[in-house]
Amino acid sequence: MTRIAPIARILLGLVFFVFGLNGFFHFLPMPPLAERPGAFMGALAATGYMFPLIKATEVVAGLMLLLGRFVPLALILLAPIVVNILAFHLVLTPGEAGMSIVLTALTLFLAWAYRASFRGVLDPSARPVAASEPTPHAHAVPQRA
Repeated sequence: MTRIAPIARILLGLVFFVFGLNGFFHFLPMPPLAERPGAFMGALAATGYMFPLIKATEVVAGLMLLLGRFVPLALILLAPIVVNILAFHLVLTPGEAGMSIVLTALTLFLAWAYRASFRGVLDPSARPVAASEPTPHAHAVPQRA
């Protein structure tokens, strides 16, 4: 798994970085959409903020994956986008769901590969930490007297 994870990370990062940039610079032609998918995309565009927000998130998270920095954070940022890409294709364009399934599989694989980083987020008994308490999962820092 240690050899596959970097490949999956770079592939996923490349997809989101490139398609995120395409949202701003339109260097890849987009095929025309049928009525329902087109109406959905039109509604997102009509808000005036949703596409720039989604595409900026894709660019930043894609770059984080490509650089191998803050990978768990990038996966958290991309999770709702991946879920919506998958739902969009399964519901509105079921014959074109292949790439969305691949993106979902890559995301789930990387979430599993980085599962130790999500331990605190998935703690059902998590509680706030008082300012004087050491934070759980923090790296030990030697204290000076």
